[in-house]
Amino acid sequence: MAHNLSGYHRALDLFEGLVAGVPRDGWDVPSPCDGWTARDVAGHVTGGQSLIRALATGEPQPDVNTDPGRFVTGDVLMSWRTARKECAAALTPDALDRLIPFGGLGDLPLGDFLEGYILEPLVHAWDLARATGQPSRLDPDLVHHAFATAQVVAAPLRAEGHLAPPLPAPRGADEQTRMLAFLGRC
Repeated sequence: MAHNLSGYHRALDLFEGLVAGVPRDGWDVPSPCDGWTARDVAGHVTGGQSLIRALATGEPQPDVNTDPGRFVTGDVLMSWRTARKECAAALTPDALDRLIPFGGLGDLPLGDFLEGYILEPLVHAWDLARATGQPSRLDPDLVHHAFATAQVVAAPLRAEGHLAPPLPAPRGADEQTRMLAFLGRC
């Protein structure tokens, strides 16, 4: 089964560009994620690449929420690029067809999961941009796709304490602002 991962790769490219734009001394600043620094946000998304690799190979999944900065010790950009490269190498056609558990939605092929995974690197790209003073306008096509995913996955994530309650979006807000408000940001 063929999977369209172009959005997934575009979201990772966007995130990588923001990681590359953080000055060396900019990693300890607070982020919009409560209690996390910019390094923690980068570590969480970098750890997400390790998690996807584990899903692809059947290895134990790492906890990417506890002490996420451990995934990006030293040079954050190099840690990110290494994790991304290792993850990409694991995404063989067989791995993309591998069924993985997806909470209350049952099992689905890893490739289908990745088509919706755009939400994770995209929202955390915004978090990283906001934390480090970089432009935070996101790709509107990716936002549209991610917002649709958010509406499917938000309830279980909120129930598990992984997502803040929604905030009201300003009247007439664009889709990015509405998505961020839905995710408890803004």
